Amino acid sequence: MSAAVTPRHARHTAGLMSSIYLPRTADALAFAMSTYGIPLLVLATTGSAVLTGAAFALEWIPRLAAFGWAGPIVDRRGASVVFHLASLGRALALAAGAVLLYLYPSGAAASVTVMVLAAATGVLTEFSYIAVETAGAAAGRRAGPRAHRVQAALLGIDQTATLAGPALAGVLLLAGPPSMLAVVTVLSLLAALLALRTPPSPVAPARAPKGRPGAGLVTGWRTIRALPALGWLVAGLTLSNLSIGLLQAAGPVIVVQHFGQSTTAVGLVWSAAAAATLVAVTVCRFALDRLGLWPVGVACSVIASLACLAAALAPDYLSYLVMVAVLMAADGGLAVVLRTLRSRLIPPEAFGSTLSATILILLLPFPLAGVLTALTPPDALGHVITACAALQTLGLFCAFARLRTDPALRA
Repeated sequence: MSAAVTPRHARHTAGLMSSIYLPRTADALAFAMSTYGIPLLVLATTGSAVLTGAAFALEWIPRLAAFGWAGPIVDRRGASVVFHLASLGRALALAAGAVLLYLYPSGAAASVTVMVLAAATGVLTEFSYIAVETAGAAAGRRAGPRAHRVQAALLGIDQTATLAGPALAGVLLLAGPPSMLAVVTVLSLLAALLALRTPPSPVAPARAPKGRPGAGLVTGWRTIRALPALGWLVAGLTLSNLSIGLLQAAGPVIVVQHFGQSTTAVGLVWSAAAAATLVAVTVCRFALDRLGLWPVGVACSVIASLACLAAALAPDYLSYLVMVAVLMAADGGLAVVLRTLRSRLIPPEAFGSTLSATILILLLPFPLAGVLTALTPPDALGHVITACAALQTLGLFCAFARLRTDPALRA
């Protein structure tokens, strides 16, 4: 019996590698390098901190706006088609940018090029992300009881890309902006080619009305409300993200002004956090096999809440770095729980719309965290982080108390 099962499991794993994991790896690296590398590219090209900040906004504002379009289009056309076209479009945009920066390395033309590139890659990356997440959820459903292993692997790929992408972009930028853009172009082309091997996802009926762009978010919101387990978990993680967003936004002020470290030390905090998350995702993968979603979610919630409170009270840089890394590791475990739960609960035909609505809700605290950081005196940031950590603790406690007997987390 075991001899019959083992080859079948091996074939299943090999199929996931070629159809899901490899496309996801190429797209995640392109995602990370463009997200973190283009602001660096703007600074290297223009020398303007103002334009660098504007480029970061131009990356994220279109992404948030694209949520109303991306989910419904993925539901209507299928994940593999949208993944292929979005990755191919990003490759073409990056290639055009590389050529223009090679011809016009400075001046007004270079400034316009990098700003347009920031907006274009932001939108196209959001479409590819929603598509590849939908494909990953479909793979998780096909995996049945092993769905959490698929989601843990996908999250591990994302965290590895987050760890390696920014550093790789910075090193390549030393060789010149066209070189960096050329590498991201190759990764995007590779993702587009590998997307052709991605299994098609269920699509909405062709006769279904298209509606307005925002209709997809309305559909997603209604689906979340119809799934109490998903709604409670999203609510708890949204409050948790306010603390995480505040630590991200206030990190440079805390590390440089409060602890007297260099700007390089700020990046080290998040590199350590990405590495810790990779370890946590691996541990959670095996813990979920033995314990299930609810116990692992509760343990990660307790660790995240305590680590955030400790980070707010950290006496020195090293303890602050360790606590932020522990917080992000616990948040990675919660992300595996969320990914597994939504792959189980969300109807396949509405997955793209519901995923868009879920991600939009989870991202809303980040702009609020930026506003809080801007309005709070540096000496008072610790008190604000403490208050947000208390809110995080309350939100996660209420969510998992409500989900204690929910069959979706007890399965």
